[in-house]
Amino acid sequence: MSAPQADGTTATVETVFRIESARIIAAVTRIARDIGIAEELAQDALVAALEQWPESGVPDNPGAWLMATARHRAIDLVRRRETYARKLAEVGRGLETAGAAYEPDPADLASGPGDIDDDLLRLVFTACHPVLSAEARIALTLRLLGGLTTTEIARAFLVPEPTVAQRIVRAKRTLAKAAVPFEVPYGDDRAARLSSVLEVIYLVFDEGYAATEGDDWLRPALCEDALRLARVLAALMPDEPEVHGLAALLELQASRTGARTGPDGTPVLLADQNRRRWDQLLIRRGFAALGRAGAAGAPPGPYALQAAIAACHARAVTYEDTDWPTIAALYARLTAVAPSPVVELNRAVAVSMAEGPRAGLALVDALAAEPALREYHLLPSVRGDLLARLGRTDQARAEFERAASLTRNARERALLRAKADRTPGATADGTGRGARGVSGP
Repeated sequence: MSAPQADGTTATVETVFRIESARIIAAVTRIARDIGIAEELAQDALVAALEQWPESGVPDNPGAWLMATARHRAIDLVRRRETYARKLAEVGRGLETAGAAYEPDPADLASGPGDIDDDLLRLVFTACHPVLSAEARIALTLRLLGGLTTTEIARAFLVPEPTVAQRIVRAKRTLAKAAVPFEVPYGDDRAARLSSVLEVIYLVFDEGYAATEGDDWLRPALCEDALRLARVLAALMPDEPEVHGLAALLELQASRTGARTGPDGTPVLLADQNRRRWDQLLIRRGFAALGRAGAAGAPPGPYALQAAIAACHARAVTYEDTDWPTIAALYARLTAVAPSPVVELNRAVAVSMAEGPRAGLALVDALAAEPALREYHLLPSVRGDLLARLGRTDQARAEFERAASLTRNARERALLRAKADRTPGATADGTGRGARGVSGP
């Protein structure tokens, strides 16, 4: 095989693995009963593909090939352990179907809460076990479920990369030492893990909705996985308002996906989006989920509030019709319920649209000393928008250039540099992220 062909095959292998890795790890964990080992076996399958596909060609179903390879290696590992018969009984159905390509059975998603059979959901709940700290739970699940690198997770958390790496390594060791079962828990145990599970799903979607780094602004596979998990969780826990709040938020945000990039992948900001390309089915699903979130009559939680913000955008026929005063008020409530510098930054954008750029700039400037935002590119980006609207073009250009230097996403960097080049004339479109972010424009 020629070098260009080999390079193309390598890129294909890496792309397929990025998409399928979470499912492979989840399925292999059912067999190996150890998340760390499952991740290693998935990596072994990746290495095997990199070695074999350049010579044999890419299989018709590359995801199934990777799945089967990882499962067979898991079975071999189990067979080498102390007593095969004991391990065979332990893994049950996972061994009997190990050679088959893995596809979630649609019947699983239609089953009752006690019958849902979803390895990805088991993986989330296992990685969110109480033996781990909240930070470790989220970092580990983002790594396993979303296939995010430690760099991407660090950017999402606004913490140093070595901190994230240590959390992931220690989390795997802790789960193995505690022999945490691979299952969806029930009763009080399930409720105790719910907040971490919700945040994991939220962050996976957020990374897909506005990637922290790389050449693409959107990573649709992450959005699809997160949205599917949110729907499954809503069916699993129908009496939990915040589960429906999260589902509503993700449905409404996902509805804009088709309008958020141009034909060449260039980002399209909210003010410039063709709203006829917004998915009306997802919008209706989002409104319905938001209604279920409020049906219990309890005060809305963070996800329901963010969904209400997204609903304001969905109801606006044009950008000019957006109800910014209501959005600003919802952000104020969100700040009270789930305070964070990023929420306050989004509130500043909404206030600037409702009351004028000077009011928003005062809120943004008050955030300048926040340690968590020191290297956060959206702070100078928002400040640049507000300065441009105030006619302070030289300062605005400098802010856009600083924001471009801070982002690690190539598409976003190009967008910010284009803003710097065409200032004056930039318009405030918001940060694009909410509490960590998907409630923003």
